[in-house]
Amino acid sequence: MHVLGIDAGGTKTVCLLADEDGRVVAAARGGGANLQAAGELEVEKVLHELMEEAIGSRAVAPTAICLGIAGVDREEDNRLVHGIMRRIGYKARILVVNDALIALMAGAPDAPAVVIIAGTGSIAYGRNASGVAARAGGWGYVLGDEGSGYWIGRLALRAVVRQADGRGGRTLLTPLVLQHFDVAKPQDLVNAIYYRDVRPPAIAAVARYVQEAFDDGDSVAAHILDRAAAELVTSAASVTSQLGMTEDEFPFILAGGMFQAIPWLVVELPRRLNAIAARSRAERLESEPATGAIRLALAEARGGARLPAYVTAR
Repeated sequence: MHVLGIDAGGTKTVCLLADEDGRVVAAARGGGANLQAAGELEVEKVLHELMEEAIGSRAVAPTAICLGIAGVDREEDNRLVHGIMRRIGYKARILVVNDALIALMAGAPDAPAVVIIAGTGSIAYGRNASGVAARAGGWGYVLGDEGSGYWIGRLALRAVVRQADGRGGRTLLTPLVLQHFDVAKPQDLVNAIYYRDVRPPAIAAVARYVQEAFDDGDSVAAHILDRAAAELVTSAASVTSQLGMTEDEFPFILAGGMFQAIPWLVVELPRRLNAIAARSRAERLESEPATGAIRLALAEARGGARLPAYVTAR
């Protein structure tokens, strides 16, 4: 028996092929496959290519496939992904879950925990000792995603144009951002952003310069990072409160590319998270979130994965 576990994010997608013991025997990596950011056709293309690459020339057919994709625990997105999988044509048990659940399953498969994802988008998601789940955030880059790479990158861009207008303070972000987009002056950003079909992952790529400017003592960058940390902690606090876990001992799991691009968040968040749950600890997710999808796919293949129900309907 073999299964596929897929982590489809805004910037990258990881597909793992594993045997019945959960051992990963092949992996494939590609571009983002977020429905809100990339659209249905692009998601189908990425998923199909990566599943084919992971299986390769092996004479195996996956018994179950688990896909972790941002936002898909909402009914309409869930239907879209199931439709994509029907068109791709794999005759396997298909399990579609939120990408936050597979990150939690990778970091704390059998225990209460709260995962904070800060990648291109952001979300906080948790499960308590009763197996009940709650979430906060994950509304997409137009409605929310506070503290995400896109959100941080957008604030960096705004800081540059505010300085150009005289509406904001001087910031070291200006030369960094101009160099990133290969333009000579802030006014050129209009063409670079609006006329080149710049998608959320490209804006999120700017976030790393906020860390760079912060390291050089830039106060504007420091303010952006402080706001990002506050937003991520607010989402985590909401989940912790919804699940009645403020007095419990459990891990906050930090997942997503921003915790690599912005090391300051890894240092700062544990202190702030401890203030909302004194017995908690914060730790980076060191394994691929797709390994959590493998665990769920194996459970699905063996008779059906049990997914946590939300504490309140979303």
